[in-house]
Amino acid sequence: MSLFNYQSQKHHSSKHNKKRLTKDQVRLLEISFGSNKKLEPERKLQLARDLGIPPRQIAIWYQNKRARWKTQNLELDHSALQLRLEAASAEKKQLEKEVERLREELEKAHKVLVSLRQFSNPPPMDVSNSLSSCCDERGSSSLHDQDHVMSCSWVNNNEALQLEDLYACLMGADGSTTCA
Repeated sequence: MSLFNYQSQKHHSSKHNKKRLTKDQVRLLEISFGSNKKLEPERKLQLARDLGIPPRQIAIWYQNKRARWKTQNLELDHSALQLRLEAASAEKKQLEKEVERLREELEKAHKVLVSLRQFSNPPPMDVSNSLSSCCDERGSSSLHDQDHVMSCSWVNNNEALQLEDLYACLMGADGSTTCA
């Protein structure tokens, strides 16, 4: 018999000598693993005596179980992060749509302001008085409702704010589209 065949036979026979764990042995090891992920030498010897298997087999079982446990935890962490990423992406898309809507609204307001400025160009007036009277009794000005913008008292009185003042009136101090 050649050396290669002898080593191959020896290696093959050692696999057959390894005993499989019973369901009860696995259950006991699982319970032990649940209470402590690290295997202390005393615990290993105690489990070997209780289960009737070599301490080395218990150590290998613990090592494999710990590797599987870490992998499962990584997969759970990955899933949680994936969900957070998807939520953040959805929020980003929603915010991008809102920004685009606000840009369009600002563009419309700018066009209204430019057209109003073309109709009248009187001397600048006191901004503090004009801001309080720039809108009707409701105190709001919708940039989508040009009739409402035209009904503001500063238009009815043939008064006009400078472009910057009118913009400030329409946009408000807090960035909203209402007049103060």
